[in-house]
Amino acid sequence: QYGIVLDAGSSHTAMFVYKWPADKENDTGVVSEHSMCDVEGPGISSYSSNPPAAGTSLEQCLNQALRDVPREKHMGTPLYLGATAGMRLLNIANPQASDAVLRAVTATLKTYPFDFRGAKILSGEEEGVFGWVTANYLLENFIKRGWLGEWIQPQKKTLGAMDFGGASTQITFETQETIEDPRNQVMLKLYGQAYKVYTHSFLCYGRDQVLKRLFSKLLQAESYQATVPHPCWPMGYNKSLSLSSIYDSPCTEKERPSLALNTTVTLVGTGNGNLCTLHVSKLFNFTSCSFSHCSFDGVFQPKVSGNFIAFSAFFYTVDFIQTVMGRSVRLPNDLKDAAVTICATSWSELLQKAPKLEKRLPDYCAVSTFVYLLTTRGYNFNNHSFPNIAFQKKAGETSIGWALGYMLNLTNMIPAEKPSSHKSILYNYWVILILLFVVTTLMSLVTAVCLLRRSKSSAI
Repeated sequence: QYGIVLDAGSSHTAMFVYKWPADKENDTGVVSEHSMCDVEGPGISSYSSNPPAAGTSLEQCLNQALRDVPREKHMGTPLYLGATAGMRLLNIANPQASDAVLRAVTATLKTYPFDFRGAKILSGEEEGVFGWVTANYLLENFIKRGWLGEWIQPQKKTLGAMDFGGASTQITFETQETIEDPRNQVMLKLYGQAYKVYTHSFLCYGRDQVLKRLFSKLLQAESYQATVPHPCWPMGYNKSLSLSSIYDSPCTEKERPSLALNTTVTLVGTGNGNLCTLHVSKLFNFTSCSFSHCSFDGVFQPKVSGNFIAFSAFFYTVDFIQTVMGRSVRLPNDLKDAAVTICATSWSELLQKAPKLEKRLPDYCAVSTFVYLLTTRGYNFNNHSFPNIAFQKKAGETSIGWALGYMLNLTNMIPAEKPSSHKSILYNYWVILILLFVVTTLMSLVTAVCLLRRSKSSAI
C-alpha cells in the first residue's frame, strides 16, 4: 500500500511517497520511502498575494505521484499536506491570506484521484513530536520483530530529535525529569509503552528567519547607513537589499525602522568570525528564566540526555563543514573552529571549493556560528553530550523529518496497545516448520552420503 505526504516548509515543499506491505498495516519498521519529489519554487507561504499559484506549483510532483503509485492503488492512497513554520508566520501576519493559500492547495489536491485527507498547518509541537516519532520508528526503537517473528520491546532508549527548518527549529527528547512547563510535555502511548516527551519549537529560529534577524541587528548597529559591514559574510562578497525584504516577516517587524521600506542598503562582507559570533549571540536571550533551568528566551528545558539525531539544516551545515571544508565535527570546539575558518575564507576561495552551492555559500559562516551557539549555549550540549548527536538526513533509505510520523499517526499505523501476537504465533509456526524441513533435509543428505561411502568401501 502507499501513502503521500506533502511537507510544505517555509522555503520549499517536498513530496514523500511511502509504501508498506498491505498485510502488515500495524507492523513496525515496514513503512519505507518509495520516492520523493522537490517542488520547484519557494514554499506555499510565499504565494500569499497569488494563492492559486501555490496550488499550481504542486502539480509537477503530484503528476510524478500518479506515475510512482500503481494506477489501481490511486483511490486507496491517503494524501496529506502539512504546512509548517512559514505558514504559521503567514497565519500570524495575515490569517486571510493563509486561509486563501490553504484553500488553493486543497482545490488542487482534490483534483487528483488519491484519497485526499486534508491540508493543515501543524503546530510547532506537532512538528517536533512527529519528527521524533519518525526517527525512532525507522530505527526500530519502539518495537521490532525478533527473528522468530515475536514482538520485542527493545531495551535501547529512544533518540532525541533536533530539526532545523527555514522558519523554526525544534528539540524533542524523552526525559525522566519533571517537565516544569506543561506546554512542553507530550505523553505518548505507542505499542503499549508510555513515553514522557519534552518538546519545544522556536519560531523565528529557522535558518532563513535567523539570517533576516541578523540583517536587522547589523542595520540597527550601524544606524541604517547606506553601506553596512557584514562580519558573517566573506571578504569579497557584497549585496544590496531593500528594507522590505528584511522587514517582511513577523520575526523582524518589531525592529522595523521608520525609513521607507523601498530604501536599499548594501551589505559588505568583512569575514570576521569573532564579530559574527557577537552579533549572532544577540539573537538569543540567555538571561531571563522563571524555571529551575532554561534553554533560552525564558523557555524551560530539562537536561539533554541520551543520543540525538539532528536533521534538516543541521545535517546540511555539518555536512558542508565535513565535505567542503574537510573538517570533522566531534566536539563543540570543532564546530566553533570550523565556523571561524569559514568566516575567514574569502568569497573567491569558497566559490572555488563549492561552485554548485553559490546561492547558500555566503551564509555558511553565520549558520555554522548559529548552530554552535544553539547547541552549546542554547540547548546546553557539552564535551560529554555533544558527541551523542548524529547529524544525518536519512535512516536507511528514508528521509528523517515529521512527514512519516505524521502519516503513521493519521493512518493509525502505530497502535497505542502492544500488537496482538496471533500474527507472530502463526509466523512462528511457519518458521518452525521451515527449520524442521531444513534439518530433515540436511539429515537425509548426511545419511545418503554416509550410505554412499559405506557402499563404496564395501565394494572395494
